[in-house]
Amino acid sequence: MPTKVVETPYPLIDADPHAGRVIRYLRPSDYGVWAAATGAFPAALYFWDMADPSRVKIRTPLRLGGLLGFIGGFLLAYQRSSLRFWGWTENKREDERDRKEMSERVQKGLPVYGSSDQPEWVQGAAFRNSVFSQLKFHLFPMVNLVNHQYHGRNPAEYGEKKDS
Repeated sequence: MPTKVVETPYPLIDADPHAGRVIRYLRPSDYGVWAAATGAFPAALYFWDMADPSRVKIRTPLRLGGLLGFIGGFLLAYQRSSLRFWGWTENKREDERDRKEMSERVQKGLPVYGSSDQPEWVQGAAFRNSVFSQLKFHLFPMVNLVNHQYHGRNPAEYGEKKDS
């Protein structure tokens, strides 16, 4: 099955980035969004209780709200970073960092996108299940945890030679 090609205003860095790369490429603004969401959820619960007092201890709901805010904030920050990998938002900083990092991997003789012990069909299934999955975080949070060679970008751009 061919990979869906999406026209984007910025260059595509990776159609299905590994979760580790997405987290490493988080910007300070992503961390700010994460922190704001972590604090906003319990704050909303607190102010809601002030407006309509429940007359019960609100300590446990605030803790749960903090946990849910932390998880939701992480998913939001992860999604923002993924949008830059896909070229849907401004990604000049990530593109330069990616080119430098991947070119260094090629110079060291390492595979561009890492190696995997998984069979080819498992790598393909992992790609098909996780590509653009960040758009469906509200239904089922899924990230790419498998190294594979399906990234929508030609490894020759980094200087990798194709074995004949």
